[in-house]
Amino acid sequence: DLQKLGNFDTKTSSWVQTPAAIREHGGAIFCDRRYNHVFMYHNGAESYYAARAFRGSLKV
Repeated sequence: DLQKLGNFDTKTSSWVQTPAAIREHGGAIFCDRRYNHVFMYHNGAESYYAARAFRGSLKV
């Protein structure tokens, strides 16, 4: 739903919800938008904690 509100992550990456089976092994999934496409990556969660944030929306 968030992507319906506009283009996000055009210059940075954001964490996305990662399945528990991957998190249990210390992994995490993150994405970014480049060239009008969304790219998905994986890495160890600890390697990105200092430089990442999250985005969300609240419907009222």
